[in-house]
Amino acid sequence: MGVGERFSNMFEYFKMRRVFFTTLLVVLFFASGVFVGIYKGSDIKDVVNTLGKKNIADAAEADFSPFWKVWNSINEKYPLNKTTDQEKVYGAISGLVDSLNDPYTVFLKPDEAKLWEDDIQGNFGGVGMEVGIKNKILTVIAPLKDTPAYKANIKPGDKILKINDIITANLTIEKAVSLIRGEVGTIVILTILHDEGEPPKELKITRETINIPILDTELRKDGIFVIKLYSFSANSVKLFRGALKKFSASKSSKLLLDLRGNPGGYLDAAVNMSSWFLEKGKVVVTEDYGNNKKPTIYRSQGYNMLNDKLKFVILIDEGSASGSEILAGAMQDYKKALLVGEKSYGKGSVQEVMRVTPDTLLKITVAKWLTPNGKSISDKGLIPDYVVPYTKKDVEAKKDTQLDKAVELLNNWPIK
Repeated sequence: MGVGERFSNMFEYFKMRRVFFTTLLVVLFFASGVFVGIYKGSDIKDVVNTLGKKNIADAAEADFSPFWKVWNSINEKYPLNKTTDQEKVYGAISGLVDSLNDPYTVFLKPDEAKLWEDDIQGNFGGVGMEVGIKNKILTVIAPLKDTPAYKANIKPGDKILKINDIITANLTIEKAVSLIRGEVGTIVILTILHDEGEPPKELKITRETINIPILDTELRKDGIFVIKLYSFSANSVKLFRGALKKFSASKSSKLLLDLRGNPGGYLDAAVNMSSWFLEKGKVVVTEDYGNNKKPTIYRSQGYNMLNDKLKFVILIDEGSASGSEILAGAMQDYKKALLVGEKSYGKGSVQEVMRVTPDTLLKITVAKWLTPNGKSISDKGLIPDYVVPYTKKDVEAKKDTQLDKAVELLNNWPIK
């Protein structure tokens, strides 16, 4: 059976399931998020009563009297109180969720829930970057190629201190996204901290409708075949298959996969892509629920089209998250590829989205992703086999030291 025929037959077995990665809401035309499902609820009283009945024994040691004392004191004594009781309930739930100290577990009030649902449907314009909370600071995970954020020279790891005149400290991701996105053609002002030793900069960025790139390919003169993968979208599986087909047709044995600035996407896309390099049944990633239930293991579908002569290097940086970390982590653990660049973002948690009321949602972290060797992606990210910083001087000199190192390794294989 020829390579092309194997590609065709293998691909027919793959059916994309609608399972997402990490909910790091994107400030663009789509949202990259992990959710297991959305469950219907009734109203807040029913939810509270139900939870109370189920968990009354667990909460027996908790003293709720301070809560009600504060509630009554606000209603009786606070002269400027214009907050409705319903808004106080939402605030109490948000405080409860905040006590977990998990930036990805959040309660979404009606306006925030609508924002999240709009994100999933892609009903807005933006600046073209994905953001997350890192060390309690609103941080850029990655700008997408040729978007307003990319053209404004925003980099992975940049800290967003202000959005227009609003300081971002203590903002949820959802609130930050709602401030950054907006009508196409309008301007948002972001105060960005590139480096700790430099003063922040104000960037005026015009919002656009974002066309999300997926991948580019290039066959270099030195015989290295480069695949630049920008996202793990629904279409990325088909395009990645086509890129590998081109690689096979080129007769090259040197493959460079560039995952820098790739914030992730569909879980099944990462598992499918990993399957081209692994034997059938090999663990790609484990969904670890702690003591709550048995872990879920995602295994290679065993396409394994590439032989032992393959020379394989993967580029990662702090903008490589979720799907990028799953694919790169599996390749590193099985010694299928060398990783070059900088430590990855470290975003490997799974959020389940529950409908609390008809117009509110709870996104709650239910599991963590583990590499085949059991390393938690969320805890530390991935450490490259060859750590190569990409400095400001390199940027100014238009020198890609990480790419240079990858090329050096591929052209001097085997590595000893």
